[in-house]
Amino acid sequence: MSTKAVSIDAPSNGQDEHGDESVLSERYGTPAPEQNSSIVFLKERIRHHYEQASEYYYTLWGEHIHHGYFLDSTDTKERAQVRLIQLLLDRAQLPNGIEILDVGCGLGGTSRFLARNHECHVTGITISAKQVEMATKLSADEANQDHASKAVGESIKFANGSVRFLELDAERMAEHFPIQAVFDCVWISEAMSHLPDKQLFFQNAMKLLRPDGMLLPPLCTQSQYKQFAKGAGLHVFSDALDISKNVAKTWDISWSLIQSPSLWAFAFSQGRDGIAFLQAFRAMRRGYANGTFRYAVLVFAKPLNGEHPAKT
Repeated sequence: MSTKAVSIDAPSNGQDEHGDESVLSERYGTPAPEQNSSIVFLKERIRHHYEQASEYYYTLWGEHIHHGYFLDSTDTKERAQVRLIQLLLDRAQLPNGIEILDVGCGLGGTSRFLARNHECHVTGITISAKQVEMATKLSADEANQDHASKAVGESIKFANGSVRFLELDAERMAEHFPIQAVFDCVWISEAMSHLPDKQLFFQNAMKLLRPDGMLLPPLCTQSQYKQFAKGAGLHVFSDALDISKNVAKTWDISWSLIQSPSLWAFAFSQGRDGIAFLQAFRAMRRGYANGTFRYAVLVFAKPLNGEHPAKT
C-alpha cells in the first residue's frame, strides 16, 4: 500500500561509500540488462527469482521484506518495518476487522500483523508458490496450527482475524474471485514494480473494492499513479507523503546484510539475474543518497454509489 515514486536507475560513480564493504561485490561485474521477449517471459523470471531466493530473504531480512520507516537512530529494522505498516494504516484510516487483499504478500508478515493486531481478514496473493508455502507455514506455526493439514487457500485463525494465501497473478486477480466488490482494502507494498501493466492492475483493484474501499499502491511517479487511479475510477483519499529520508536506512542495512560469500556464490550460480539483483542494492543506496529515488505513500478510494468526488 505504500508508493515508491520515481523509479529511475541511479547513476554509479564506481566508488562505494563504505570502501572495504565493496570488495566482495567488485568481484562480480554488473551484468547488462537482459531484454524480455514477452510479458509471460518476464513474469516467469520474476516467479523464478522468488522461488529461488525467498528462503534467503527470510534468513537475511525476516518475515517483512519491505522498507522500514526509521524515526530514531536506535530503531531496529524490525521496529521500523512494523512502523511503516502502521503509517499506512493511519494514512488510510482503516478500521479493525475489515477484509483486506494483500497483493505481493511475500512471506505473509504484513498479512499476519493485520490479522493479529487489527483483527482483519486478509487474503495474501503472490506469483510464487514457494512464498505461498512459506507464508502458510509461518502463519500456522505462529497460530499453533498444523500447516501440513492446511489446504491451499484455507484460512488460518488469529484470535478475531485470519489469513490465507494464494498463488495468483495480480493483473488477473479479479478473475479469481466469483463475487466482485469483496474487499475493503487492496494493500500493495513495493510490489507494483513487478506488474508490467499497471493500469490493468488498477482496473482489477477497482472491481474488487467495495464502495469507499481503499487502494494503497507503488514504483512510478506520483502523477502517473494518480492518472492510473483516475482512469480506473478511483480518487485520491490521502495525498502523497514523501518519507524517502525515513526509509533510506533500509538500504544501508541491506547492503551490510548481503556481504556474505555464500550469498554471492548463490547469486553467481543463478547467472545474470542473481548478480544483477545483489548489485542493485548498491544502486538503491546511491539513489536514495542523491535523491534519484523517492518513496511516498498514497491512498486511493473507490467512490460511493459510483459518483466521483471533486478531489482527484
